[in-house]
Amino acid sequence: MSQSSRLRFPYLMPQQAQKHLTHNEALRLLDVLVQTAVVSADRTDEPESAAEGDLFILPAGRSGARWATMAEGALALCENGAFVEIEPTEGQIAYVRDRKVLLVYTQGAWTGEPFAPRPSASFAVNAEPSSTNRLTVAADAELLTHDARTPGTGDARKIINKAAPGRTAAVLFQTGFSGRAEFGLVGNDDFSLRVSADGASFRDAMRIGASDGRVAVARAGAAVCALDVGGPVRVGTFAKAALPAAAAGAGQIVFVPDEAGGAVLAFSDGAAWRRVTDRAVVA
Repeated sequence: MSQSSRLRFPYLMPQQAQKHLTHNEALRLLDVLVQTAVVSADRTDEPESAAEGDLFILPAGRSGARWATMAEGALALCENGAFVEIEPTEGQIAYVRDRKVLLVYTQGAWTGEPFAPRPSASFAVNAEPSSTNRLTVAADAELLTHDARTPGTGDARKIINKAAPGRTAAVLFQTGFSGRAEFGLVGNDDFSLRVSADGASFRDAMRIGASDGRVAVARAGAAVCALDVGGPVRVGTFAKAALPAAAAGAGQIVFVPDEAGGAVLAFSDGAAWRRVTDRAVVA
């Protein structure tokens, strides 16, 4: 055997003349095959001038006086001002500088498939994942922030997607792993906020209709008007001397406890506060 079986390094033979040539050839191959780094694996035109030691993986469609005679996938090394062909070896890994990726030579071709990102069945930080909670994080806080490195748009949003209107896409808050509050799309496409005292029975605190935007508060079912409240409503209390500006907007309602004749609700007509009982201006 005159060369090694894997990397095909030439052996020094007994009584061989000019053994330094064989030794230097082995060093030359080591220089290419170990810690391989290539300029490009996509360039098809042979460079008219290349730096000594520049190495290329030759793609399909290559052209040039020397490259066109070399095999696809071969390594083209610039040596002494000209390109020489070096055959890669099975399992050889190369770093491609212009793409900043790793490729491996296997079954006669270069591929990045072994280095491609792969989905993980589960992932956990400082905890153990489960078949239900495949992503589990045990920490005092978690941060999701906008992409300032790529950079991105400056936006940041969390997307929760469900399969159908009858399914749930929501965020659940727990105490001792027992649900206490939940908001999202729960069993339909209306946005709801619901609460529970025991983790088993939930009641709607608020529901916003997906089709009309009407808001139902503390009541079951869809709202029949813009704001539908299932119980008494309490408005802000303001003494006469501290009433907010009526000009801020007509339609405001407040409770005035010290109006002449007794406490009364008052509304703004856009210019003054008026008692709801007789529309007289609050004095």
